[in-house]
Amino acid sequence: MSASIGPRPSRPHSIALTAGDPAGVGPEITLKALHAQPQLRPFTRVFADAKHLYQEAHRLAIPVDDLIVEDVGGPGHYTPGLPSREAGETAYRAIAAAATFCATQAASLVTAPVSKSALALAGHTWPGHTELLAHLSNPTSPPDVRMMLATPSLRVVLHSTHLALSEAIAAISAESLLRTIRIANTSCPGLKRPRVAVAALNPHASEGGLFGHEEAEIITPAINTAQLEGIDASGPWPADTIFMQASGETQQSRRFDVVVCQYHDQGLIPIKLHGVDEGVNVTLGLPFFRSSVDHGTAFDIAGRGVASSRSLEHALLLAFAQAQ
Repeated sequence: MSASIGPRPSRPHSIALTAGDPAGVGPEITLKALHAQPQLRPFTRVFADAKHLYQEAHRLAIPVDDLIVEDVGGPGHYTPGLPSREAGETAYRAIAAAATFCATQAASLVTAPVSKSALALAGHTWPGHTELLAHLSNPTSPPDVRMMLATPSLRVVLHSTHLALSEAIAAISAESLLRTIRIANTSCPGLKRPRVAVAALNPHASEGGLFGHEEAEIITPAINTAQLEGIDASGPWPADTIFMQASGETQQSRRFDVVVCQYHDQGLIPIKLHGVDEGVNVTLGLPFFRSSVDHGTAFDIAGRGVASSRSLEHALLLAFAQAQ
């Protein structure tokens, strides 16, 4: 796909939902989530291998008479738990078609999990949804996007996502971190001036330079510039305590509203400890709203009918609320 999606026009209140890797739990949780949230079905168009999706519905005894499905093709049969070129290609087609649909028709995109190895087998070597969607949005000049993970009690924004740890550290600069802080500042709906905490990279926030130089030379200058722009940013805060201060069921019970994290696992570990079933992954910076589950394809339980759809339900409900 080479055409740019372009600027976001006015759209009806609808959701494009991709069913994810057909060899994983994506089709199962897609069907379960829409069955559990029937009020969303009239507003949701599912992008999937239709034959396989209907086979899954029959296996799970879930009625699909009113389901709106956009068939992206595919072999119709996949081995549960086994990454394959066929499954990767089907997942990619669904993402590309749904992203195009969001250019003119849908207010939001919701994605079920995909397998990076299956995408690679199909020739689509993207680190994940975030980078792929940025490319599909504008292949010649992809938007500056960031990943936010949210539960009812904690929000984190990742400065980098799918990079080796050494590469993630090398990629931190004051300029790029400032952009992340700016994006995090806009990630809390309903809050005009959210309290943005910036996590340190090194233990004890480097202990005055004993354990590293990034805090003094990179992170603090970015925070200072953000403050001059009127952003309520602070830090760098030691990562072993900041998430406790940013957690709470209400805004009043939290010291901070969102935490900027320096690399993938720094933010994902506390989010998943707060509950995978309630976590939602949001891509910030796209020309359309995008949310997803905060878990993977769960190949180990694919085809068994035991996958929970709660995270996808939260993602769908958040996407619908954003469309209003």
